Amino acid sequence: MPRRQGYALLIALVAGTAALAAGVAFAGPLLFSGSGTGRKQTAAPDPRSVARTPAAPAHSTGLWLSTWTAAPTTGVIDTHHGGDPARRTIRNVVHTSIGGDAARITLSNLFGTRPLVIDHATVNTRPVTFRGASAVTVAAGGRVVSDPVVVPVAADADLVVALRTPTAEGPVTIHPGTHQTSYVEDERGTWRTTDWRYLTAVDVHNETAAGTIAVIGDSLTAGTGSTLDANSRWPDVLADRLHDRYAVANAGIAGNRILRDGSGVRASARFDRDVLDVAGVRTVVIALGINDVQQSPQETDPRRVADALRSLTRRAHAHGLRVVGATLMPYEGFRTWTPAQNTVREQVNDLIRAGGVFDSVIDFDKTARDPYRPSRLLPSYDSGDHLHLNDTGYRQLGSLVDLAALRHGQPVSDQL
Repeated sequence: MPRRQGYALLIALVAGTAALAAGVAFAGPLLFSGSGTGRKQTAAPDPRSVARTPAAPAHSTGLWLSTWTAAPTTGVIDTHHGGDPARRTIRNVVHTSIGGDAARITLSNLFGTRPLVIDHATVNTRPVTFRGASAVTVAAGGRVVSDPVVVPVAADADLVVALRTPTAEGPVTIHPGTHQTSYVEDERGTWRTTDWRYLTAVDVHNETAAGTIAVIGDSLTAGTGSTLDANSRWPDVLADRLHDRYAVANAGIAGNRILRDGSGVRASARFDRDVLDVAGVRTVVIALGINDVQQSPQETDPRRVADALRSLTRRAHAHGLRVVGATLMPYEGFRTWTPAQNTVREQVNDLIRAGGVFDSVIDFDKTARDPYRPSRLLPSYDSGDHLHLNDTGYRQLGSLVDLAALRHGQPVSDQL
């Protein structure tokens, strides 16, 4: 991936000194239908609630696309609690899929139990405002979308979103295990972290890209097993192949399931927030189900998994979106593997391949399995734990996606 040489640490340590008015309106036609054209400011005291009012662009019109997303996963007590909290700055380093001439950010206090005050925010050192103010209060369980900030955003590049909050004690809404180095800075120094804090989306103003592809998945989508700061998750590889024509928004959560809560709220409950509400979404990619099969309590009925996947497809169709889905990859050798559960996995795949679950199928299983022992991963793709892939394996998955299936055709909702 030739452009993936970021300068995140250098950027992260630069003090934000540039001043620029950010409340800028962008005129232009709304090219997309459905709820994925933007976001609204909202407070939702129940983190598991999926009832949403259709979102709208924040203080602007025009073409907004999510160049990056992270699904809020859990709430934790702030581990960087020493010193003066008013002098603590969080520098979230994220990697873009497409570029634009302006940006807006979404901040989440989904798992917070008290109001969150952000008194200073920047995107690559450019000041961010919220309804014209430099500070914002995010209600417990809520989220806010910033005003647009005029800042050039490069495609396939590291971007630093800095947040200063004097009320970060917790629970802090985070996405852990990011495979990306971010930073927490206070008067004592700068500390590395692999959590994204409070930041859940970066949208860009882009009048040439065709839309956003929203990917919802588990650890195999989040990139468990991939190299730190290499941006080698399979959705990253897919974004490279699209050459800025589509944004790719990754909503993978390690350990996530469809039918039960576990690591993060179950996918069926977070689907509206993490997929349907993504800015500019046109196509949905679903890569879920292996944790329902292998995690305790293990799902023993393949039809329950397939039906849950089909239900997500129907919900996407109701918003005019096309759905591409993946088969479940093998995991023999992982501690939870049993012959009986492998049979369940194979039966789920049979149902997916038979049609009627997704509009189009990506056969991850066929590509990743060892042809001499189909119940396990190909050794050259195995990260070492026999469930997650390495960079080579993720590169293969990202290369496998049929770009035509993402870009063309209409949902076949009459068939489902």
